Amino acid sequence: MIVEPAPAKINLALHVRHRRADGYHALETLFVFAADGDTITVVPAAADSFTITGPFADALAGGNPADNLVLRAAQGFAGVFGIAQAHAITLDKHLPIASGIGGGSADAAATLRALARLHGIATDDPRLFVLAETLGADVPACLLGRATLGTGKGEALVPVDGLAGMPVLLVNPGIAVGTAAVFARWDGIDRGGIAEDGDLLARACAGRNDLEPPARAIAPVIDAVLAQLAAAPDVLLARMSGSGATCFALFDEPAARDAAAARARACGWWTLATRLT
Repeated sequence: MIVEPAPAKINLALHVRHRRADGYHALETLFVFAADGDTITVVPAAADSFTITGPFADALAGGNPADNLVLRAAQGFAGVFGIAQAHAITLDKHLPIASGIGGGSADAAATLRALARLHGIATDDPRLFVLAETLGADVPACLLGRATLGTGKGEALVPVDGLAGMPVLLVNPGIAVGTAAVFARWDGIDRGGIAEDGDLLARACAGRNDLEPPARAIAPVIDAVLAQLAAAPDVLLARMSGSGATCFALFDEPAARDAAAARARACGWWTLATRLT
């Protein structure tokens, strides 16, 4: 049995530069990862099976299996590496759906890592990253699972020194925001790239998330989340992650993070008080 974490992905900054000819958008983004998230378990079995547990299992129930990134990752892995062995895969779903923190992408990446470990394949095998890119723009970054600068559509990755151990709070107001809808409302203005100088926190603070304005137009409650996080004592940075609606706040001390989490929970919002890895 292989148990593999699928940690939440956070975009400290996300700059949209232009729309590409292939329909994707050219991005510059700073990826970091939380210590917590979903979990994938893989066990050799006589027949393939897929089970979803956890607090957000119901949100995925009834969906088209062909659209599930875990199953697509498993099928892709079998094809690329010629694996005939069947597997029982369990996804323990703790991250909200369509929330800008890479839940599906993280789950797919964890599935690839788990299957690779089970079958004695290096988790940095280049074929895994080629496969990951076919599954989604964020999947390669989630497969790598460390602080990186992502360019292209997010799949061209350059590792950077991270912020390991920094307390972080994730807050989602219970709203699912579609990525395509948010990108469709982007105003098309290139406001420049991510700063090349400074440490990761300085580069993040000097940056922005270009998808915040369209996401806030679709889900105005994001305004309230960001305002509360930005006003939290001792906050270092508060911003929306990805295409939303999850927002994050970085803190120097766990006590400040936990106090902010209590205030967010009092509003009925989902929270995850964790740390960066």
